[in-house]
Amino acid sequence: MTGTLVLVFGPSGAGKDSVIEAARAMLPDDAPVVFARRAITRPEGSGGEAHEAVSWAMFAARRAAGAFLLSWEANGNGYGIPRAVTGDLAAGRTVVASVSRTVLGEAARLGWPVLAVRVTAPAAVLAGRLAARGRESEGEISHRLARAGLAEPDLGLPVMEIVNGGALADAARRFADLLVDQPPKP
Repeated sequence: MTGTLVLVFGPSGAGKDSVIEAARAMLPDDAPVVFARRAITRPEGSGGEAHEAVSWAMFAARRAAGAFLLSWEANGNGYGIPRAVTGDLAAGRTVVASVSRTVLGEAARLGWPVLAVRVTAPAAVLAGRLAARGRESEGEISHRLARAGLAEPDLGLPVMEIVNGGALADAARRFADLLVDQPPKP
């Protein structure tokens, strides 16, 4: 039995990390779901999800050594999903990871079943959330909002959409239900 790689993507401010964390808390303890801990070139405790803080030198070395299943650079940081999650996939578990839309094509070629989950929110909600978190300048927020309108390429992957414009619990419940109901295998 092979697990599914559930890749969560969407614009900055859509609440991807919040939806993932809230859904994790809703899952039964015995759910065969693993949440990948990303390596990020951002200090520990700097906001967003709990991650492994790595220097750019460490990120580059691990990337070169093939330690990441997927890796990318966005918004001034490097991000990596550890290759070790393939053990969970091989054991039939669902592996959830927040990613950039730029790696969806690469993920589709990895050989594992992939389900892409787009988390979205209305533009006004995105702008408000980005301003509230206080990590970006006004110019950076404008850039992120402009990127939000970019379409992801059609990769032939199944894509589910979760709108996170209202109560977080509603979006998280939809995502948790998707994970428990065994995502469709492509």
